[in-house]
Amino acid sequence: MDPHQQSKITPAHLERKAVVYLRQSSARQVLENKESQRLQYALADRARELGFNAVEVIGGDLGSSAAPGAPERDGFKGLIASVALGEVGIVLSRELSRLLRTDKDWCQVAEVCQLFGTLLGDGERVYDLEVLDDQLVLGIKATLSVVERKVFRLRLLEGMREKARRGELARVLPPGYVYDKTGKVVKDPDGRVQDAIALIFRKFREVRSVRQAWLWFRDQGVELPVNKPTADGMKITWQVPNSTFVGHVLHNPFYAGAFVWRQRPIETTVVEGRLVKRQSRVLRPQDCEVFIPEHHEGYIDWETFQENLSVIGNNSTRGGSDESIGAVRAGNGLLVGLLRCGRCGRKFHASYWGKSGASARYVCKGDYDSGGRYCIGFGGRKVDQRFSEELLRALSLLGVRASLRAMERLSVRDIEVQQTLSP
Repeated sequence: MDPHQQSKITPAHLERKAVVYLRQSSARQVLENKESQRLQYALADRARELGFNAVEVIGGDLGSSAAPGAPERDGFKGLIASVALGEVGIVLSRELSRLLRTDKDWCQVAEVCQLFGTLLGDGERVYDLEVLDDQLVLGIKATLSVVERKVFRLRLLEGMREKARRGELARVLPPGYVYDKTGKVVKDPDGRVQDAIALIFRKFREVRSVRQAWLWFRDQGVELPVNKPTADGMKITWQVPNSTFVGHVLHNPFYAGAFVWRQRPIETTVVEGRLVKRQSRVLRPQDCEVFIPEHHEGYIDWETFQENLSVIGNNSTRGGSDESIGAVRAGNGLLVGLLRCGRCGRKFHASYWGKSGASARYVCKGDYDSGGRYCIGFGGRKVDQRFSEELLRALSLLGVRASLRAMERLSVRDIEVQQTLSP
């Protein structure tokens, strides 16, 4: 080692410990870049060659990103705390760019190490921040590291954006689709997979509710194809779906033949003084950065997809849906969600009272929520009874025909289940 470099290490430094800080930015690097890990661990031997007896290796940040908005790195926080306690004589990192990943990190490391007389070192040199030349060299390295990272990221992002604009960006395809030999997106050639995905859309059009569609698959024990990660990549497995899977299929514009990129872009926000990365709300496909209709063959057309989303939105209990339409929910009132006030045109709300809590009462709230009065309210028993009588009278004429159609639909359901279960 250069005697000038060795002279920077004093007995006061050697009385303290050397810390080897390990860094890799992603879990993939940890799994694949074994040589990088080996070289970093070898710095422990270099610390002993420099004369340090106590050597600590901090590897808790392997696989943790240091980008702005990423979760805090516990290993880095522990390193700063240990230096601030005066316990560290030198901090070694294979490439100081791993330690000086952001301007904020560099300022913090430089300030604390200089304040407590801690040296910095890499595979070739030892740096004393009390020496102006070493400060300049490390400052240049830190700046180059930040610029290199940003340029590399911009190049990757621009490459992804250009591929996405052409509809050629490789991605994990949803169940029901595969890439052919030319790289084109096509329907899965497995007929059972195609029939199962198509059945999701047919069943939803029949029951017009995500939950009711899911309940049908669950109650019938019908399995659907789902993606499962394996050692050889994503593979299709068959299982009775959960409600989330059915909802994702119905909301996914890919099944309508559209290619969409950045439907849930990442945004960085400040939470309790920290930068935090979060996925934004789901954008309409048309509002995404890249939207290519008719990109591939869909299981439904675009108009049907839009109609499905409208039905799902109207079924939601959250704001923004058309209040004239609603999903059927619990309660004994027969006309829940169907009645409107003849005075103000607002939709009636149903409340339940009585010992069993089953007696319905229909109420128009009028402008009560804005400080006014209820418009009108009445008990639901007689109204429901009168409605039932009229409904039965009208339906009795079509009773036989309705029975035949019901039997026909049950038969179709049995056929659908048989086809889906068939391997």
